Amino acid sequence: MFDLIKSLTEKFGVSGNEEEIREFIKSKVEKYVDNIEVDTLGNLIATKKGRGKKIMVAAHMDEIGVMATHIDDKGFIRFSNIGWVSANYALGQRVRFGNGTVGTVFYEEKLEDLKGLKLSNMYIDIGAKDKADAQSKVSIGDTAVFCGEAQLSGDMVISKALDDRSGCAVLIKTIESLPKTENEIYFVFTVQEELGLRGARTAAYKLLPELAIAVDVTLTGDTPNCKPMEVKCGSGPAIKIKDRSVICHSSVKRLLEESAQKINIPYQFEILESGGSDPGAIHVTAGGIPSGAISIPCRYTHSPSEMVSLTDMENAAKLLTQSLV
Repeated sequence: MFDLIKSLTEKFGVSGNEEEIREFIKSKVEKYVDNIEVDTLGNLIATKKGRGKKIMVAAHMDEIGVMATHIDDKGFIRFSNIGWVSANYALGQRVRFGNGTVGTVFYEEKLEDLKGLKLSNMYIDIGAKDKADAQSKVSIGDTAVFCGEAQLSGDMVISKALDDRSGCAVLIKTIESLPKTENEIYFVFTVQEELGLRGARTAAYKLLPELAIAVDVTLTGDTPNCKPMEVKCGSGPAIKIKDRSVICHSSVKRLLEESAQKINIPYQFEILESGGSDPGAIHVTAGGIPSGAISIPCRYTHSPSEMVSLTDMENAAKLLTQSLV
């Protein structure tokens, strides 16, 4: 599992520019499915055909990042966010543009108090000599992702983009190991989740499944002086009850809980008070789709050093597999 997640997090895939990560995922799953396609918005849909219930399984393959908006005469690049980007998390971090150009994020020296730190008074330094030099490497509208190579520390994976390449890894492992089932399963690697659950919405409308399960990360309550929350790393995958975008359907919650009990893996329940995820778009599509989610506990989300438990990911794959058969 670690080798897979390391490869996934290395691939470029900022929201709206998911081509590289999509091609990698396609290469990993195409031999295990009956049909594979890319829809109009860019979602990758891998189908295992059957005559039973139509089930959509989703994980978003996009990651947060930044976009170049202005290059000054000295070659410094101003930028805006793609998805939720914290100025504090971004400070001093390296970013990589799609063409491989690397720069570091810093703030204007005239800023005396970091309490006033905003993306609007920060810039990217790519080491350019002047504007022309910078323009030869980066154009307005180019996007970049944060750098953060995957490392394994005990059972914990530390990396950028675990939101939601860890979910993508769970789907890939499930596709590889799923036993024969009468159900028709649509594995959807969605785009633009970080911009408002966009890919999941269009994919669900296209497929009109009878049931949907998403796999994504969630916040935890296991770090010093954090906001109280029941979810902890290493205590098993979490079955989502609600977030700001969805109250999960009771039948899907029950299916996931019974599946976890059947295969005797640890699990916990998630109530997320902020943020949303793909089921939020899926469950209100067309006439409504019963939807739920398996959540992977993740510390320091939307930072270049997110942390998840490898065992939680492996158990999430087991839980998803059991729920689909």
